[in-house]
Amino acid sequence: MSIQSPAKCEIRSVICYLVWKGKTPVKVYNEVKTAYGDKGMNRTSVFKWCREFKNGRTSVHDDQRSGRPSILTDDIVEKIENALRDDRRLTVDELSAMFPQISRSLLHETITETLGYRKLSARWVPKQLTDQHKLNRKSAAEAHRILVQTYADNALSDTTCRDWFRRFKNNDFELEDKERSGAPKKFEDKELEQLLDEDPSQTLSELGKILQVDESTKGLGMIQKQGHWVPYELKPRDVERRFGTCELLLQRQRRKDFLHRIVTGDENWIHYDNPKRRKSWGKPGHASTSRALKEKRPLYAQRHDKVILLHDNARPHVAKPVKTYLETLKWEVLPHPPYSPDIAPSNFHLFRSMAHGLADRRFHSYEEAQKWIDSWIASKDMSFFRRGIHVLPERWEKVVSSDGQYFK
Repeated sequence: MSIQSPAKCEIRSVICYLVWKGKTPVKVYNEVKTAYGDKGMNRTSVFKWCREFKNGRTSVHDDQRSGRPSILTDDIVEKIENALRDDRRLTVDELSAMFPQISRSLLHETITETLGYRKLSARWVPKQLTDQHKLNRKSAAEAHRILVQTYADNALSDTTCRDWFRRFKNNDFELEDKERSGAPKKFEDKELEQLLDEDPSQTLSELGKILQVDESTKGLGMIQKQGHWVPYELKPRDVERRFGTCELLLQRQRRKDFLHRIVTGDENWIHYDNPKRRKSWGKPGHASTSRALKEKRPLYAQRHDKVILLHDNARPHVAKPVKTYLETLKWEVLPHPPYSPDIAPSNFHLFRSMAHGLADRRFHSYEEAQKWIDSWIASKDMSFFRRGIHVLPERWEKVVSSDGQYFK
């Protein structure tokens, strides 16, 4: 049974205590939700207060502010954050038109201070760097820009440039590479990236032999999850989004089944030569929708139930023309957190199964490859595709149980 009519300072005191105990924001939110239910605090506000207390705040009361009382509520803050997640290229003017009840100055303060975003290259991105980090990055970035202008493709990578910049700034002017334990890394990241671009299905052993390095040598800062290469470590905001999105989808599914209304689509490379392999390697790509599916979509609009589209947040998918087109179809777009191929049926189900069928197969023409794919798809009955959709709640549950992290 949840606590009824709690005071704000009471909930904040609980959050402060849990942060002091070392609980993660996700676990704090779960505790608050268990104790207070719907009368408690929403996820965005819980995470905000976790940041406040972690940064040294001790007061659980609102700060005194001059002027008339603010009409900014936690609900509006959450709506602003959702709008930024949907389209990070929104301007303050556009957001102001969406939320006319608050002033531009308060809106900007909410984005930059409450939500912790900053504008970078015409996109709102999480503000996670300290002032000193910003100063260091700005100087190192300027050095890297000059190197690129001078040496073009032969310039050092941004990461290497920052490493040397830090050494020089610490009065270390030794130009020779320092001795490191283990097998030395004898290749540039560009070499590894080029090899993966040419054949994203090579194994660690194969790449190690080509580059003549030990398999344990790491590069590009990626790890393999569910047959895809993803960032080595999810950022706190990514973890929060995965947890929050999957939790909301689970709650919705428990209220009323909607899996039968889901349509999903993605794109993957098919090679003419397909040597047998256990895994498929590749960076998360900017997938576009197949032409055949586009042609069929208007037919789905005639269905009685509203179609729910599940696709990732690649830039082509969140572009305004695409959003506008989907609105004309009156389709609902299901929320999907970034860097989450483990909850995308096309990735963990369809492409994985197709990869097994492609093992040791070689094509000599586009037509031959297309014929095989059409035949392979036709060989699968409806239950195969339904299974990929209906396993989603189980995978959402695993994400929630893992506190938003990747599950095994």
